[in-house]
Amino acid sequence: MEYSIRAIATMRSDFPTKFGIPRQSGLVDSLRSTIVFEPEFRNPDALRGLEDFSHIWLIWQFSEAVRTDWTPTVRPPRLGGNTRMGVFATRSPFRPNSLALSCVRIIGLEQTEENGTVIHVAGADLMDGTPIFDIKPYIPYSDSHPEALGGFTSTAKDYLLQVDFPLELLEVLPKDKQEAAIELLSHDPRPSYQTQADRVYGLSFAGFDIRFSVENSTLYVKEVIAL
Repeated sequence: MEYSIRAIATMRSDFPTKFGIPRQSGLVDSLRSTIVFEPEFRNPDALRGLEDFSHIWLIWQFSEAVRTDWTPTVRPPRLGGNTRMGVFATRSPFRPNSLALSCVRIIGLEQTEENGTVIHVAGADLMDGTPIFDIKPYIPYSDSHPEALGGFTSTAKDYLLQVDFPLELLEVLPKDKQEAAIELLSHDPRPSYQTQADRVYGLSFAGFDIRFSVENSTLYVKEVIAL
């Protein structure tokens, strides 16, 4: 049986491509993004009461990973890209319906002349232009489970890198993007199967190409180029 679903909003973020986007929401709280509603959903009454919540759930589409087929197992990056797990035991974008779920922090609601009321959020893991299908408030008494088990994801903090970002290169970025850039890089944007120390990677972020290499557990920024 098939069902139809439509986008209610679009994410505006600093990521023109999916490379380098945090692998989960909330990992880089210094990231700033904006949710812009489609014209038919720009009724301010639809957001009445949202200002009393601190976080929201976003239901969205992995728009760059839509496919007609699917496989029952995938290779999670946190397992080195070599170990297969069941697709429903992961948050892989390669799913039967390409749907994603993210929890983001509300910075504020703003009434704009061009787009109506928009929502500014922190910690989003969505590419610029990503379609959003629904928004729901995060409810602490039911959504928070401190005793929950994280499975193979429990070792995620073991992957954090030290970031060597020379000041003269860091200052090429706008001041309000510098902290987010450092946090992003610390989470190792590289595909898990690429670990060559002599390879230089490029991360497109906030209108800049940040070029870097990784040796052992340190990431070295080599160049920052305005796009």
